[in-house]
Amino acid sequence: MIRLLIVDDHPIVRDGLRAAFETEPDIDVAGEAANGREGIDRAAALQVDIVLMDLRMPEMDGVTAITALRHSHPHIKTLVLTTFDGDSDVLPAIEAGATGYLLKDAPTDELLRAVRAAAAGEPVLSPSVAGRLMGQVRRPVKAALTDRELQVLALVADGASNRQAAAKLFISEASIKTHLLHIYDKLGVRDRAAAVGEGYRRGLLS
Repeated sequence: MIRLLIVDDHPIVRDGLRAAFETEPDIDVAGEAANGREGIDRAAALQVDIVLMDLRMPEMDGVTAITALRHSHPHIKTLVLTTFDGDSDVLPAIEAGATGYLLKDAPTDELLRAVRAAAAGEPVLSPSVAGRLMGQVRRPVKAALTDRELQVLALVADGASNRQAAAKLFISEASIKTHLLHIYDKLGVRDRAAAVGEGYRRGLLS
């Protein structure tokens, strides 16, 4: 018997999902949760095998919850079920440890197969998500940031202006601007804020 927890902030979605699983002899909906924090607590308390996790929820989002579950209960598999399939949603969820990623417009049969596959430890991806991941793999790999570029990025993350960064590193403002352009290109971003965000996401900043 596969014990399942449904985590979604919309009651009508939870009701619909419960109805889809109720008639399956090998799947037991052990419980529900309305946000990631509740999901973590109930997944442990109910000793579930699979967590069906939405991504965008109040109090704690799905990616944060997936990360926490992976560390505290690595035997519990998480299957994302969401309406969002952009790179900013898919990649963080997969990196956080999600076993699969499905969209809410998936047919019931596909959802049932996905839960059973996830329980068996098999990765599950909707076609559009699989296509996005393939696109990421096929992109040319950017060069790593140099030590100087990492220093500039760290100063920018601390709120330093170009002038302040230049003074701290004993180089010209023009050099700072050049380093920033190289950083933007390597990280695939367009501005300072996005560079800092990507830097934290990649673990380049602490």
